[in-house]
Amino acid sequence: MLTYTYLEPGRFALIEKPVPTLIKPHDALVRVTLGSICTSDLHIKHGHVPRAVPGITVGHEMVGIVEQVGKEVTTVQPGDRVTVNVETFCGACFFCQHGYVNNCEDPDGGWALGCRIDGGQAEYVRVPHADQGLNRIPEGVTDEQALFVGDILATGFWAARISEIASDDTVLIIGTGPTGICTLLCTQLKQPKRIIVCEKSEERIHFIRRHYPEVLVTTPEQCHDFVMSHSAHGGADVVIEVAGADDTFGLAWKCARPNAIVTVVALYDHPQVLPLPDMYGKNLTFKTGGVDGCDCAEILRLIAEGKIDTTPLITHRFTLDRLDEAYRIFENRLDGVIKVAYTPWK
Repeated sequence: MLTYTYLEPGRFALIEKPVPTLIKPHDALVRVTLGSICTSDLHIKHGHVPRAVPGITVGHEMVGIVEQVGKEVTTVQPGDRVTVNVETFCGACFFCQHGYVNNCEDPDGGWALGCRIDGGQAEYVRVPHADQGLNRIPEGVTDEQALFVGDILATGFWAARISEIASDDTVLIIGTGPTGICTLLCTQLKQPKRIIVCEKSEERIHFIRRHYPEVLVTTPEQCHDFVMSHSAHGGADVVIEVAGADDTFGLAWKCARPNAIVTVVALYDHPQVLPLPDMYGKNLTFKTGGVDGCDCAEILRLIAEGKIDTTPLITHRFTLDRLDEAYRIFENRLDGVIKVAYTPWK
């Protein structure tokens, strides 16, 4: 089968590999019907994910159809249309039992697909712990509607959940890339008093104003003053940092009011400085880390009910054999791209 594979830092390539087989009784084999490229794939490409294994097929954003299941799989069966979770998790260890599935203690736990084991930028993918990592797509929900459930939408949902957003809050979201937009959608479900987004790209600002006109928009240069003039207590009650740029971590805590929550969703390429003397007395609570993707069933329910719609994010479409071009456009943010979608057939 055709796969898009991490060969060495700086180099991905389309190569042929055998169709994967089931290894453990809780595995499932999924035929990919629609997939996407994530910014995390770019971090792997550029060598910023040390645990990524050269030789693995990349990709962790996909939906598909179950082809085979191991003898211990009980929640899905061949023929089911499913979303695939970015994380594989056992569901039984200490961390899984407490909802921290990103820290699953199983050898295949956490972010494994497309990082430590072969992922889904391929025609087929083996999914460990299928009972936890696969969710059946409800009748009437399309592949396009469900495509981002297992990764960036799960991330946005998790970020909004752990940020403890209240109805009187002003929420600042820094960065309106794909994950930032998913975070915005999930923040809207919490119905805070005000949502402000900070973005530097004119194309993405236009996208936000066209699709989400009720949201306030500012730029990094104006962000601090804008937030101060649109909040009641000297800053945002909640700040969610999704950009991961060199200056956005500092912007996040500076725009937060005293005793605010600052949730860091971004995956940075370089270490960030926590200037404790400068922020002394603000009494901020920082929440950081990788997504705990254990809300996919609820997200699918909300999509089926029409409460979440991420289909506007799909701006470009390709086939698997044209992923080189898809990566070029996505990585360089060409042609107004937000997200690309690919099908595995030519």
